[in-house]
Amino acid sequence: MSIHLHFRAVAESEIRDDHTWLTAYLSEAWDDFEDEHAAGVADAISKSWSSVNDLYAGAAAVGTDADGPWTLPIYGGRPVAHSTDADVSDPPMIFMDPPEVSRAAEFLATVSFDELWDAVGTKLGFRGPDEALFRQEYLERHESLRRFYARAASSGHAVVKVVWA
Repeated sequence: MSIHLHFRAVAESEIRDDHTWLTAYLSEAWDDFEDEHAAGVADAISKSWSSVNDLYAGAAAVGTDADGPWTLPIYGGRPVAHSTDADVSDPPMIFMDPPEVSRAAEFLATVSFDELWDAVGTKLGFRGPDEALFRQEYLERHESLRRFYARAASSGHAVVKVVWA
């Protein structure tokens, strides 16, 4: 089974705070993911987004406040409430307003990946001869999120996150 955490930047004025509407909007965006990713308005992490969050939690170990902005890139924002007539299979969704997006972008721009990796990388589950490849995967995820949030913040956009299974 394929499962992804999909990130989509969007002008706050262009969306509705309605789970049903956002599900349809994000479903269409997911269908166009490759083009949207190339345009810098979308990103996604397959299966391991919790581990990426664990990497960012290492910021507490390298001197960042434990409740600081490291919590924003993956799980930050507020849940989008399901409507009373929602289908139980509707995907979980999180909304980040533009100030939160800016804080996430600033965190990702200033945190040292090497320091995070040194603090928690070995706790993420892989040891062995291909550990350098494992590290490289996390570095690529980090860089992709850094670029995504930087572009969203510079545009003053909100970010909606959805889990697709």
